[in-house]
Amino acid sequence: MGLGISLFASSLPVHASLKSALTQGGVYSGQVEPGSKVFYLGQEVSVTEEGRFVFGFGRDAPLNQSYQTVSPSGEQKTVRLELVPRQYKVQKINGIAKKYIQPAKAVLERIRLENIQVRAAREHETEEDDFFQGFTWPLTGPVTGVYGSQRVFNGERRRPHFGVDIAAPTGTLIKAPADGVVTLSERNLYFSGGTLIIDHGYGMSSSFLHLSDILVKVGQVIKRGDAIAKVGATGRVTGAHLDWRINWFDKRLDPQLLAGAQK
Repeated sequence: MGLGISLFASSLPVHASLKSALTQGGVYSGQVEPGSKVFYLGQEVSVTEEGRFVFGFGRDAPLNQSYQTVSPSGEQKTVRLELVPRQYKVQKINGIAKKYIQPAKAVLERIRLENIQVRAAREHETEEDDFFQGFTWPLTGPVTGVYGSQRVFNGERRRPHFGVDIAAPTGTLIKAPADGVVTLSERNLYFSGGTLIIDHGYGMSSSFLHLSDILVKVGQVIKRGDAIAKVGATGRVTGAHLDWRINWFDKRLDPQLLAGAQK
């Protein structure tokens, strides 16, 4: 399109409190002139009436990023971003029996179908925009697992951990970290047990795993701070905790970067 090049984001003021985290697992929160279009990774990104938009970077996202804008008058720009690389905790464990790290063939089809359900729930895109005010923690407690960490069993890398684990007794109330709409409410998924997904709007969603009870249903509109579920130890876990995850569509983000320190 013959786009002009800018090394910096728009100088228009961003009144929202969701801050950009220019690192792997982070999020970019920007603002353009209302009525503008934004393109990232070849796809148009939804923009609010006020010109706000957001997109996220996966765990291993390339460090050189860019997006394009087209103003209402047709002016075109490319904005370049440089991400800060991250190092993730890797734990090597040998001598683990195969039956403990690989699901039985009898449940593989169940797992495949459940994964389809979860992906579909994360594809929703409403115009909720409360999350631009930042995320609040769904509960507070000791952090026992962090985003991006990975285990290596018998020399074989396992899937990274994509959430933050918060230890709490079974039955502890979990509150919505931002407004949204429930897109998934399942009580017994194979890996994650009781599982709830809330669409926060513009591609952003939260997942809450290993729940003992779910207090909301699919389609229900949720407000920040509403009680939505209870901590449990369901699915493939060894103890009670909440595994909280945030996505921008299929990009898995680090909740601790978006929510900040516990308060």
